[in-house]
Amino acid sequence: MAHVDDPTYGVLALLALAALAAGFVDAVVGGGGLIQLPALLIGLPGASPVQVLATNKLAGICGTSVSSLTYYRRIRPDPRTFLPLMVFAFLGSALGAVAASHIPRSAFDPIVLVALVVVGAYVVLKPDLGEVTELRFAGRHHTAAAVGVGVVVGFYDGALGPGTGSFFVFSLVGLLGYSFLEASAKARIANWATNLAALVVFVPQGEVLWRTGLVMGACNLVGGYVGARTAVAKGAPFVRIFFIVVVSGFVVRIGGDVLGIW
Repeated sequence: MAHVDDPTYGVLALLALAALAAGFVDAVVGGGGLIQLPALLIGLPGASPVQVLATNKLAGICGTSVSSLTYYRRIRPDPRTFLPLMVFAFLGSALGAVAASHIPRSAFDPIVLVALVVVGAYVVLKPDLGEVTELRFAGRHHTAAAVGVGVVVGFYDGALGPGTGSFFVFSLVGLLGYSFLEASAKARIANWATNLAALVVFVPQGEVLWRTGLVMGACNLVGGYVGARTAVAKGAPFVRIFFIVVVSGFVVRIGGDVLGIW
């Protein structure tokens, strides 16, 4: 029997392609895990669910590291927003990871599906949403809103994870009033923090499959860099359209699971 950390070169190549696509999607609007996680589950049938999650986080943090840096250098997001967002996303993710074993996974899919339908419909029905940054709060109220987004979405990422980046983007656009491009920049930084929090839990437990994770991580990094550069070059309208397409895909994917189609 092959070791779970020793897939064939063919399987590794397919996982690498999935990671490349996931890195691009993640950098633009978030949610690359919905591409990467199923690929890992199919490609590594002998791995435990925790090993799959841990390896996915290792690959993901490679992409979020480079896309965060690319966005930071080109967008210069306000540290008064992204620092509290990042710190509390880290804490929320750590709490979510601890709580994960106590929450039935079957309860998540219907909740996520409803949330994605509402999010997608809201963005479609408000075509001017996220075109420009028009902040809804100032001072401490703005910081409190960023902290709230960090804790709630971070907790979700630690407990389950699929679509985390998209929920960050939507919360920053819909609640705080950022443009889609500004929101994507901050979402990447926050998502980097939630990935790090999960790895702080998983690495000491020895759950990461390093060879597979690092190969996928290198491809996720390339995808993340290209995705961030594309989003910056094409601006908020492109990110908005990409967001609608990706959320629609997630609705079909998770809806199929809930209805037992797949």
